[in-house]
Amino acid sequence: MGLGVDVDLATVWAFIIAFAVFVYVVMDGFDLGLGMLFPLFPKKADRDVMMNSVAPVWDGNETWLVLGGGGLFAAFPLAYAVLMPALYTPMIIMLLGLVFRGVAFEFRWRTQRERNRWDIAFAGGSLLATFAQGVALGAMLQGVHVEGRAYAGGWWDWLTPFSILTGLALVTGYSLLGATWLVMKTEGELRDEAYRLSWWLLIAMLIAIGAVSIATPFLNFEYAQRWFAWPNVLATAPVPIAVAGVTVLLLRALANRQDYRPFFLSLTLFALAYAGLGISMWPYIVPRSITIWQAAAPENSQIFMLVGVAILVPIILIYTAWAYWVFRGKVNAESGYH
Repeated sequence: MGLGVDVDLATVWAFIIAFAVFVYVVMDGFDLGLGMLFPLFPKKADRDVMMNSVAPVWDGNETWLVLGGGGLFAAFPLAYAVLMPALYTPMIIMLLGLVFRGVAFEFRWRTQRERNRWDIAFAGGSLLATFAQGVALGAMLQGVHVEGRAYAGGWWDWLTPFSILTGLALVTGYSLLGATWLVMKTEGELRDEAYRLSWWLLIAMLIAIGAVSIATPFLNFEYAQRWFAWPNVLATAPVPIAVAGVTVLLLRALANRQDYRPFFLSLTLFALAYAGLGISMWPYIVPRSITIWQAAAPENSQIFMLVGVAILVPIILIYTAWAYWVFRGKVNAESGYH
């Protein structure tokens, strides 16, 4: 078949993977953020309510991480083969963090004597996983050394000031999602404290977005052209303008103590930041080295997998929406996971 079809399939798969990763970020982000906020809520009753607020949904949120990673392996095998050796260390750290978080979630309900240790594991695992995700993102964005069709960089190339910056930025962003989730799902003093934290975390997230946005164009001249060269600026300018507008709405929602809007506006901030990332990277799947078309699997393989995705993704979306609908509303101390 013609090149046009190849290009279309590669683009379709790029958007499928981008969608899966984004859904993972926004859905697993708030429960990772909630875990990182755990040390700020020392009361056992508060911590129980916090965990009960995500108990029905947290495990299913990671389905999208599997879809994103599996989709990358199947649809863009060259990109997978290059990126994984470059990011082995942060990926292993992320998985270990997710394991600690998941085990702690189950075991803290089974013991009284060791509960504090499992609480530390829950908070530490959440922080470790989030920071590693941000570092991996920064390492990918700054570029990977490729020679021929293989990774040619060193073991520690992923660890740079920029990747540390993106790691800290994601920690801040997930914490904001966690705080606004608590605003939406809890009541009383716990909700009041979540409101207070949301103000500070929003300020911190805006600083982080600004810092990453300023640093990114200096990574590569192509990034600077993509954002600031004429006429590209006409297409990219709406992103920072929208960030400013959403920030105003979020500040107003927090000031008016609206329980639901802050969480969804925080998700919108993430969507805009994600759109900015896409603008910087497109059409590279390995920035500055490999485009989506160069990395794409054979056309027949893409079509075969696309049929499966077309069937499974709507089912997952329907099930996920149903789970959130069933467990909607506020969480109190008397009900929940035991």
